[in-house]
Amino acid sequence: MIQYFDPKKLDPNKDFGTPPSLSGELVSLAIDGREIVVPEGTSVLRAAALAGINIPKLCASDNLEAFGSCRLCAVQIEGRKGFPASCTTPVAEGMQVSTQTEPVAKLRRNIMELYISDHPLDCLTCPANGDCELQDMAGAVGLREVRYGFDGENHLHAEKDESNPYFSFDPSKCIVCSRCVRACEEVQGTFALTIDGRGFDSKVSAGANDSFMGSDCVSCGACVQACPTSTLMEKSVIEQGQPEHSVVTTCAYCGVGCSFKAEMKGNEVIRMVPYKGGDANHGHSCVKGRFAFGYATHKDRVRSPMIRDSIDQPWQEVSWEQAISFAAKRLKGVQAEYGRESIGGITSSRCTNEETYLVQKLVRAAFGNNNTDTCARVCHSPTGYGLKTTLGESAGTQTFDSVMKADCIVVIGANPTDAHPVFASQLRRRLRQGAELIVIDPRKIDLLKTPHMGKGMHLPLRPGTNVTIINALAHVVVTEGLEDKNFVATRCDEKAYQAWRKFISELRHSPEVLEEITGVAAEDVRKAARAYATAANGAIYYGLGVTEHSQGSTMVMGIANLAMATGNIGREGVGVNPLRGQNNVQGSCDMGSFPHELPGYQHVSDVVARSRFESAWGVVLDDEPGLRIPNMFDAAIAGSFKALYVQGEDIAQSDPNTQHVESALRALDCLIVQDIFLNETAKFAHVLLPGSTFLEKNGTFTNAERRINRVRKVMPAIAGKEDWEVTVDLANALGYPMNYQHPSEIMEEIALLTPSFNGVSYAKLEEQGSIQWPCNADHPDGTPTMHEVDFPIGKGQFAITEYVATSEKTNRRFPLLLTTGRILSQYNVGAQTRRTANQQWHDEDVLEVHPHDAELRGIHDGDWLGISSRAGQTVLRARVSERMLPGVVYTTFHHPGSGANVITTDNSDWATNCPEYKVTAVQVEKVTQPSEWQRQFKAFDERQRKLYRKPKGAPEHVGR
Repeated sequence: MIQYFDPKKLDPNKDFGTPPSLSGELVSLAIDGREIVVPEGTSVLRAAALAGINIPKLCASDNLEAFGSCRLCAVQIEGRKGFPASCTTPVAEGMQVSTQTEPVAKLRRNIMELYISDHPLDCLTCPANGDCELQDMAGAVGLREVRYGFDGENHLHAEKDESNPYFSFDPSKCIVCSRCVRACEEVQGTFALTIDGRGFDSKVSAGANDSFMGSDCVSCGACVQACPTSTLMEKSVIEQGQPEHSVVTTCAYCGVGCSFKAEMKGNEVIRMVPYKGGDANHGHSCVKGRFAFGYATHKDRVRSPMIRDSIDQPWQEVSWEQAISFAAKRLKGVQAEYGRESIGGITSSRCTNEETYLVQKLVRAAFGNNNTDTCARVCHSPTGYGLKTTLGESAGTQTFDSVMKADCIVVIGANPTDAHPVFASQLRRRLRQGAELIVIDPRKIDLLKTPHMGKGMHLPLRPGTNVTIINALAHVVVTEGLEDKNFVATRCDEKAYQAWRKFISELRHSPEVLEEITGVAAEDVRKAARAYATAANGAIYYGLGVTEHSQGSTMVMGIANLAMATGNIGREGVGVNPLRGQNNVQGSCDMGSFPHELPGYQHVSDVVARSRFESAWGVVLDDEPGLRIPNMFDAAIAGSFKALYVQGEDIAQSDPNTQHVESALRALDCLIVQDIFLNETAKFAHVLLPGSTFLEKNGTFTNAERRINRVRKVMPAIAGKEDWEVTVDLANALGYPMNYQHPSEIMEEIALLTPSFNGVSYAKLEEQGSIQWPCNADHPDGTPTMHEVDFPIGKGQFAITEYVATSEKTNRRFPLLLTTGRILSQYNVGAQTRRTANQQWHDEDVLEVHPHDAELRGIHDGDWLGISSRAGQTVLRARVSERMLPGVVYTTFHHPGSGANVITTDNSDWATNCPEYKVTAVQVEKVTQPSEWQRQFKAFDERQRKLYRKPKGAPEHVGR
């Protein structure tokens, strides 16, 4: 019987030794007399593994290219001399392979004996005992004695490196298989590790004999995962022992949506191991997802519901029933006094699809209005508006894997190595294979320093001039005849195209004319435009540096225009790809978190869509859009908006113009915060409901590629309830019945009412692993690549993208431009990562200043700098850096006391109110003390923390 193996049905937990061959040609061979058929180019080692024949191996792993150094996988092949390594030997038609002959067995035992002769024999006390490949292979080859002993030179006393907070490096147990070095190079792409020395003196080294913390290592964990011994070992395993079972779930950090095996001992997470079956990450990870999970059981967790009458009173710990009753009474009282529109809710991009869906349903069905919004609007709403206008669907067009077929990759306003590191590793792999890179960003991002790639192009534009640069690129494409005329003629609206073509061809859009505005040399713009337009496959990836501008929506439309004009839509290797910031930004948008749209981007004024929801929910819904977050703040200060329910968002830290936000929160009669920590917003709250982490709940997340992934509960909720259960309780207390027993029932309702989710169910997710929407009758297995044949709106719509300069301008008082971003080790507002050892990499936000600007002001590294804008002032430590242009300064926003958003203004995108975080005019000067806001922040923080600790004699009941 001849066996053929479907690659989609392979066990993701099994290591097949070498990567799969992508060849379409098949080869037949026999291994140990068993006839099998595999793709041409498959290694003998992998072919055997596919057939269930296990050949011993140490240096081989199926996420690494074959290396052939350990020789343990030697086999005999009929007609060939010697014992070739099966990992480096490709199959051939008619090949006859023997894996278990006596000569092969003897050779393997001799090889293993040499390894063991320079290896500690402390298996019983070794932390890898029971999970050690060296131990397993010794058993597999039948090694029973070691003749050489430990006399003479050896490596048994090599010094450990304990510098990394998450893993230990014990070189005495290293067998120099190079798997860690190759994982760092091939999987991660950092090239931080090397083999130092030759022969017996060979050893793994982090950089030039640095410690791991002192090297270029980014702590992604690829080396730890690759290590076949306990040389590289998680400290959590060393301290707590081997896990006993695992649950596959989805990471709750960025929008890549990595799958992980939470490896457990009882209800305790021992380690998070990236899951090879994850379609977004294929078994890779970053420092956050791999190691920074300790926040889930941190001592700061909110573990009990709390209430108080005012923010000047101590918190009182109460039961869930008391807290829900108190919150419902407050909400009803506010509406009775101030009217139906006086309350609202904010959903979270960190919560599941099911939880987000319920919060917006609560607002619409129980509150009776459309006053619901989300942080997704604060970061990516221009994506929704811009792509919906031009392409007809407000989401990215590709899979992450699609980048491996791109020939020219344009990255605009994004820093993937810091914000989306697992995708960045894949992107870097493609760059090493020869794809061309164009980065459009005010800063020199690390992607430009990718080892072993060709020379990347950097267009360092001035902040706020995005639309001019995209118009200039399009101008070159049109005026130099680089359009894909066939694509435009068959796929795009002719009238809209001709209007756009006439507009973009005007001389005022030429790179030469716009050079004075953008600061980018015209010839560089032309070179970039030609590279993108003439590439076989050109892909665009963009981030918050595109959307968080006053012309964010215009820029997204400009990107779509450029992609359509060059035909780079509708197949693998191309597309318009927004890189979503948080784990469920896409999902929170899909679930109807915006005040003008029901789930599935169905407008509240659409009678047909609204009637479906009214029928399912049993209420009459408001047909007028509600308030966005900025409108809520303004109305709160004005006195007409009085109560707010916030689930999983820290608007007091993350939203712009912090002092305005704080004033709005103080003006509320009732603020209900549901979160895992006492965050900055919760310090203004009257009701504090414990939230649950991703480890404590069931549900789904939707990542940046529209991939819906299961989130599976691995331990009980610390406070007793998952987030969706809290929302259900609140709805019932308000008199609107919600009756769900499990998040799968919520997904059934979502699928019923949301066209792009019609075919989604937990059963299908269990069967397929993940699904990319749209998933419906037309696309029963999901849609990896969007717009292959047509657009949801029929023909692609080119949009006129007139440049309108931001009102935020520099002058003598504020001569510098501030832009903001993220860093690898921290996440968003830092609530999670600041409670892990990631603090060792980034324990404060700093202000990066160009040497030219620093010299003018007498600034040196480490100086305290006062940063003043039209909105406010804060103080940060200086870091002199050449990553920006002169005239541009940069900071992150991960630490609340930094006050980065004290100085950002309330300027916003013209179409969506997305804040203009990326352009703030500032002045910088040396100071010796914190800003006034920072002093007030510290005093308020200390006061609220004291009130959070229940004092003796606190009242037992709180009423109104």
